[in-house]
Amino acid sequence: MTFTTRPEITGTFGVTTSTHWIASAVGMKILEDDGNAFDAAAAMGFTLHVVEPHLNGPLGDMPLMIRPTGEAAPTMICGQGPAPAAATIAHYKSEGLTLIPGSGLLATVVPGAFAAWMLMLRDHGRLPLRAVLEPAIYYARSGHPVLPRVAHTIAGLAEFFRDEWPTSHATWLPGGTAPPPGALFRNPALADTWERLLTEAEAVEGRAAQIDAAHRAFYEGFIAGAIDGYLRKACVMDAAGERRKGVLTGQDMAGWSASYEAPLSVEYHGWTVWKGGPWTQGPTMLQSLNVLAGLDLQSMDLNGADFVHTVTEVMKLSFADREAYYGDPLHSDIPMRSLLSDEYAAGRRAQIGPQASHEQRPGPVPGHEAWAEAAIARAGLDLATGPGIGAGEPTMAHLTERRGDTVHIDVIDQWGNMVSATPSGGWLQSSPVVPGLGMPLNSRAQMFWLDEGLPTSLAPGRRPRTTLSPSMAATDGMDLAFGTPGGDQQDQWQLIYLLRLVHGGLNLQEGIDAPLFHTGHFQSSFYPRATRPGHLMLEPAFGEAVIDDLRARGHQIEETEPWSVGRLTAAARSADGTLKAAATPRLMQAYAVGR
Repeated sequence: MTFTTRPEITGTFGVTTSTHWIASAVGMKILEDDGNAFDAAAAMGFTLHVVEPHLNGPLGDMPLMIRPTGEAAPTMICGQGPAPAAATIAHYKSEGLTLIPGSGLLATVVPGAFAAWMLMLRDHGRLPLRAVLEPAIYYARSGHPVLPRVAHTIAGLAEFFRDEWPTSHATWLPGGTAPPPGALFRNPALADTWERLLTEAEAVEGRAAQIDAAHRAFYEGFIAGAIDGYLRKACVMDAAGERRKGVLTGQDMAGWSASYEAPLSVEYHGWTVWKGGPWTQGPTMLQSLNVLAGLDLQSMDLNGADFVHTVTEVMKLSFADREAYYGDPLHSDIPMRSLLSDEYAAGRRAQIGPQASHEQRPGPVPGHEAWAEAAIARAGLDLATGPGIGAGEPTMAHLTERRGDTVHIDVIDQWGNMVSATPSGGWLQSSPVVPGLGMPLNSRAQMFWLDEGLPTSLAPGRRPRTTLSPSMAATDGMDLAFGTPGGDQQDQWQLIYLLRLVHGGLNLQEGIDAPLFHTGHFQSSFYPRATRPGHLMLEPAFGEAVIDDLRARGHQIEETEPWSVGRLTAAARSADGTLKAAATPRLMQAYAVGR
């Protein structure tokens, strides 16, 4: 029996797991109140906006994977909003930019998460919208014990908020004082926003009609109006060190809605694995699995140097392809069929050598040579300078309390409905609070390039290629939902986790507690878009012998503090109806609940 920090949760009624114990408990309450997995996941998501505001917010973005009971495969819901109509390369360059700042108003795209939650709730939920929103309203109005990381993030930005983002200062430092860790923290403006939205929604009859009315209030009514009015006048400091106005309008919001789409999938050692399309980074995991399928992982120690080296080198290749070829398939001809072919995987497999690669190596795809050349050319350049206020997505690679991140949710109910969601954006440190709403805008546009002709070039109506990437998988006798926050690390940690389940026979908690690693070798998705050739970060639990072996193979080793890499959660359902869940002990926030 492998040591675990906590038990694998088991039951038959329902399981909820997330990156904050309050949200996981809220999800179980919704299941107890006759809600299903879709109701519970949404309630958890709105609660996480309140208790982890440095990691996600109501004006953020979210890919959402659902699998209603009886369905042969999951469905993706796209909650990733596109660039505004005025978000042109010419305009951004006229602002003196060569790279989109990681914070401030020009980093904002259409908020997408709310629409995704509403689409899922209307078509698959059971409970009225008020029941779903009430927990978030309670914690926003009555208060919740503020996490140390939230408190320290606010304290570190107190002067900046006071001088540059006064609306954020008023929200996050009520009375002019940063909340100490553990103090009850309230966001009454957010509670008021949700109460007004419910009042307007409940003016019509019928559950579905009320959810549609809530969507209109958000994207065409008072919320869109407040955003539009604020952005017409606001001119605020951003990560590039200048005060600039945004380009998002209420009309941009009114013209967009969330949508359903089929996920991509591959087969791997008796498992089917599903990921989002190339507007996410999800296909990197599928590409990696295709390459690894032809290698003998079964004979490797899953905590040994051969395993770490092999998986790292494969991930470098997959993420090089991400940088060259991924983007919004509605706007560019993304060669996913070629990238996921057996022939392509065989060619990439042949590139794995005994030493760590320090090169950026997108694979050859006929007709797309210019994209690959551009990706190689920009890798490693000193792309930006500036103060970096609020820039980037918290990766949780270190226990730094100033950096942001993302959250994750997995839910399975007694009927077998499954949800895996990765909400993010709208971080308190990345954009000022919209007056009267209690919520800041997102900064996902930083993932676009200001160069023409790429699948990730900034363009009106185009979705940024997000890092957000929930997962589902299935094998004979088990269905699995899993994911993690972590920016560029999401599909690295998830790949490692799945490989340990497949090849090591570990249970959900054992797989999560095993030591983790990742590489920053490739181009970062976040401002200032750095690369770290040959980089490999490991937890010390791998042991000195393994770490020394990897160093000898040419990896640029960065050893972390113990228990500091990854925020994985997972939930599973066996064929007999047994439910299981697990959550990472790292950072002491995530919890799984079930019975």
